[in-house]
Amino acid sequence: MKPLLLALFSFASTLASALTEGETEHFYYRMPSAEEPYIDTQRGSRMVAFKGTQIMLSDDCGKTWPHVAEFPEAQNITFSVLLKNGNVLFATRERLFLSTDNLKSHREIIVKRSGGSDYLPHTPVKADQPGWYFHSLDGEHCFEVGGKEIVVWGNYCNVLGGAVPVNIYYSTDSGATVKLAYAFGQNPKFQQKDAPLLGDPENKLIARHIHNVTYNPAENAFYAVTGDIDRGDGNEVHWIRGTYDAAADQWDWKLVISVNSNSRFKCGGLNFIDGKCHWIADANGLAIANRYDRGIFVSDPKDITDTSKHTMLFNPGYESANMLHEDGVFLATHCAPASPYGCGIIWSPDGGKTWAQYDLKEFGARSGCRINRMNSDGWFRMDLRKGWIERAEVLFLKPKP
Repeated sequence: MKPLLLALFSFASTLASALTEGETEHFYYRMPSAEEPYIDTQRGSRMVAFKGTQIMLSDDCGKTWPHVAEFPEAQNITFSVLLKNGNVLFATRERLFLSTDNLKSHREIIVKRSGGSDYLPHTPVKADQPGWYFHSLDGEHCFEVGGKEIVVWGNYCNVLGGAVPVNIYYSTDSGATVKLAYAFGQNPKFQQKDAPLLGDPENKLIARHIHNVTYNPAENAFYAVTGDIDRGDGNEVHWIRGTYDAAADQWDWKLVISVNSNSRFKCGGLNFIDGKCHWIADANGLAIANRYDRGIFVSDPKDITDTSKHTMLFNPGYESANMLHEDGVFLATHCAPASPYGCGIIWSPDGGKTWAQYDLKEFGARSGCRINRMNSDGWFRMDLRKGWIERAEVLFLKPKP
């Protein structure tokens, strides 16, 4: 029996490996086993993860986890970011925390309004649905502005977890203080019944959630893009452009464009490369002549609103709102419910000259989001979500030489 058992064990191990590791023409990919911690973000050689009721920190790309702390709400973590100085900023659905000592301790961070008062989460009508105040769809939030690191992100919300206001947050002191950079208005379709309205009552611009916030060094300006559709109360799809005055600690945001849902402006994955804006369209809604305004586009920032001056680099054919560029590689993902691909990956190894699409169907119907830049071992990291947004697994992809 022993040789048979060994053979069965070897077969099972090989099968498990085949299901979690593989390669395509352009990249290797691997998925951590279900017994390993859920790796929520990475930067360089560091990773933040959670498992059971613990939060964890690795200094060697997840090979070991020397920093572990009890955190009862670990399974409700929706956001985390590693700061350049070593701080760890992380959030549950409606609470934000900071650790400055490799998770030995952490303290709650209360968001501040521009005037300095506390910005507190609302009291939910249903206690188990406080809303996703801090969860993001994109995965990179740290930017060098004027020689200083600034953290900026917006919440992707109002899909799971309850109604919540739509905001952009920022920190200029490594997470010690987090403030509101922008607050969208009160969207009538995403409110709690018989409760005070959520959102900025002074802002007429409404959104369902934020897809992406990123920085263009060439303009010293931030861009944010939102979803979702016009539900009868006005467009929810916007591009806004913000500049930050560090001396005054003030933001100036301007509306770039508002559109309907079948538009290339319903998008995500903004990447500014050599001053040019690249993005990937999430267009849906009522098609015009059975066509959708989709694709991966590039434009000069001053021509963003002029579609005649856009260049389409590639059309994956299906909805996507996630794309990241690093070292000449574009990595983007399909939205599984809107695509015939199970787990669709869009890839360019040469800065957008050529493109390929792969279906990692062994993982089932999965949508990749929250893409992190390559770690020190050369692997991108992303969340895989069941269908569109329910947390499932983590996937790593490494470009081939």
